[in-house]
Amino acid sequence: GGFKPSFRCEIKENVMKIYEVTGMSCAACSSRVEKAVGSLQGVKSCSVNLLANTLTVDSELEDAVIIEAVVKSGYGAKRRDKKSTSAERGRNEGKSSALLFRLIASAAMLLPLMYISMGHLMLSAPLPDFISENAAVIAILEIALSLSVILINNQFFVKGFRGILSGAPNMDSLVSIGSGISFIYSLIVVLPIFWNGYSDPLPCLHGLYFESSAMILTLITVGKMLEDIAKGRTTSAISALMDLSPKTARIERDGEEITVDCSEVSVGDVFILRAGDSVPVDGVVIEGECSINEATLTGESEPSDKSVGSKVFAATVNCIGYVKCKALSVGEDTAFSGVIRLVEEANATKAPISKIADKVSGIFVPLVIFLSVLTFALWFLVTGDIGRSVERGITVLVISCPCALGLATPVAIMVGSGVGAKNGILYKTAESIELSGKAKTVVFDKTGTLTEGRPRVVGVYAEDGVSDETLIEVAYLLEEKSEHPQAKAIRDFFGGRTAKNRLLGFSAITGSGVVGQINGVLAAGGNLKFISGYAEPSDSLLRLSEKLSEEGKTPLFFVLGDRVLGIIATEDSLREDTAAAVNELKSLGITTVMLTGDSSRVAASVGKRCGIDRVISDVLPNEKSDEVKKLSEDGCVIMVGDGINDAPALACADVGIAIGGGTDVAIESADVVLVRNSLADVVSAVRLGRRVLRGIRQNLFFAFIYNMIGIPMAAGLFGISLSPMIGAAAMSLSSFSVVMNALRINSFDNKSLHYDDKNEENAAENLTASEKKGEEKMEITLKVEGMMCPHCEARVKEALSNVEGVESAFADHKSNEAKVVGNVDAEVLVSAVETAGYKASVKK
Repeated sequence: GGFKPSFRCEIKENVMKIYEVTGMSCAACSSRVEKAVGSLQGVKSCSVNLLANTLTVDSELEDAVIIEAVVKSGYGAKRRDKKSTSAERGRNEGKSSALLFRLIASAAMLLPLMYISMGHLMLSAPLPDFISENAAVIAILEIALSLSVILINNQFFVKGFRGILSGAPNMDSLVSIGSGISFIYSLIVVLPIFWNGYSDPLPCLHGLYFESSAMILTLITVGKMLEDIAKGRTTSAISALMDLSPKTARIERDGEEITVDCSEVSVGDVFILRAGDSVPVDGVVIEGECSINEATLTGESEPSDKSVGSKVFAATVNCIGYVKCKALSVGEDTAFSGVIRLVEEANATKAPISKIADKVSGIFVPLVIFLSVLTFALWFLVTGDIGRSVERGITVLVISCPCALGLATPVAIMVGSGVGAKNGILYKTAESIELSGKAKTVVFDKTGTLTEGRPRVVGVYAEDGVSDETLIEVAYLLEEKSEHPQAKAIRDFFGGRTAKNRLLGFSAITGSGVVGQINGVLAAGGNLKFISGYAEPSDSLLRLSEKLSEEGKTPLFFVLGDRVLGIIATEDSLREDTAAAVNELKSLGITTVMLTGDSSRVAASVGKRCGIDRVISDVLPNEKSDEVKKLSEDGCVIMVGDGINDAPALACADVGIAIGGGTDVAIESADVVLVRNSLADVVSAVRLGRRVLRGIRQNLFFAFIYNMIGIPMAAGLFGISLSPMIGAAAMSLSSFSVVMNALRINSFDNKSLHYDDKNEENAAENLTASEKKGEEKMEITLKVEGMMCPHCEARVKEALSNVEGVESAFADHKSNEAKVVGNVDAEVLVSAVETAGYKASVKK
């Protein structure tokens, strides 16, 4: 899958601090905490995740200062430690059990209360005579049963009135006020029974709301229970990842194999893997061979073969074989721990779209309380019926749902980041998920991103009077210390030869070339623009350079003294998924751009082969960021890269996407990391971002519409009379509906791109009409005698490529064969090879 241990550098300790906050029940609570901490001097930024009950703070303030601010706002807080996630899961399970107990106990009290208040009094359901004939007994039973439900659910009242007293009313405040007023009003109405001794219960007992008081609390508890279950499912991705963490390891100590807890494994320990074992820590194979399934990290189900020197990663599974490995990274430093941490940190941040809900949440509860009082006052002034007025006011309180607003964004972000992690797409922040879905343009680096990043020498063209050996040696000496991919291609081509000279004073000019001295004579190598400052190439070399560039090859010029020695051409193959990925992005309505430092001719050739909409070439590394900024003026831009020179562009793009097999600096600068070296995952990242963004918009729409319709309906503006019980039921289901809608993101289909013949045909559509015309192409294989090295291969390939009608040519000195695709006579090809100094014949 292309996964590298360098990815681990991304996972280093984050400066952001995460705190666990207790006591929050709705968006008003999270807004209150965020405002309290955000107002502290020295806090750069902070955000509260209502779903995870976490506070993320970017500040150098002491923990005690931040915790004190949270406590003063009416809530509890503590710093999250490295093992908090497991502990939090345990607390959530305990919370679910407590909710279930409250629900069962509440229902046990509510059912007889409903039978008495509605079954008997309204429907004449039978009761024993000593109860049915005594209004005081009925009243006492209703009071006792409803008070029992209140006591069982006392947390609503404790949190609700604490919020009111601290000046930060919340959802619990609305519930406790609604239920409390229903109980107190009913108690006041029923009191005359006890001192007047009424025997007929009907006149006094019909206008009571004891059952509403108890029903409100029970239905809200049902909603909390459903919401809690649904919330648990949103964290299933992290939980599933954590469950994959190995618990024990087989290590070798003092020549014996022992089993220890993974936490006891240290860097340098030798651990043993047998078939079926989970890899306990990151390490390197020092003995044996095996095949490891790395799907937990890369999402790639195909096992990866490992031998001595290969890296292995924690939480992957050994399918076949026996190996001994040396531990390189343990505990929180493993790549697998880093994946979990990235997902958690993404969940702890906020997407820009959530700002709308945050602003509303800050004033929502006080506004609802005001509307409730206003509803009561207006109905009482119009009808004079205090019972009906109280009912309408209470219904306004209990039907409103600030939770739906608060959960709309974080549940979708949490599910989306989890789905991404399962598929090898790691979003660092919630903002990067949202912006990936808004992308209008995707910008690709060329080398190592659109291409394999492993150029190879395909031609050596020495100037007249210069031997190939001289040109190759000068090129090798200049490129020996360079880290550029082109330099590696030249070093590989030089092979095991021994240089006769030495290079002194090496210097690399980023994006241009290299210079030094050989035997006291200035030597330079690089692109045409760079070497023109040292010597002028001949017209024949210039023409050859143009031809090579048009073919998609990179011509590198080399100078010694005041003379251009010649050109060495390199070629970097496209990734097998490049054309298909580009076509997929274009089908999504996204503009594709290639940004490269290569010459315009080379860039244009590569761009045409992979179907890129726009090519920007001859750009230095420090200029890439400027180009990205210009493109950002027309909409959200994603930059995809893998190298050090891509880091500035990745950092200044709206979303920087780094290929997982890229350099540490690129991964560090990016907002999204693709664990696999696959451009198909760029398409998946955009699709998933759009799916999450659509889920957030749906949630916010539902939350706003629910409250905009529900509150006026509860107030009686639409001529509909809703009881507090119906309002409480609607409120309990609204948050649950928002969470369930977000869970639909789990059905996201990471439609992988299959690079078969059909995609080859789709990629071919990028060719111009003139290129697609003509007779059917033929493949001709020649037997070539005399090829001894890669240099010979290059000469034969050049000779064949120069024949009119040849579209592509390939030569291999090991098999002594050459293959040609095109519309050309075989005898013409044989003649061209023999002219180049080799013997050839058509292979049948």
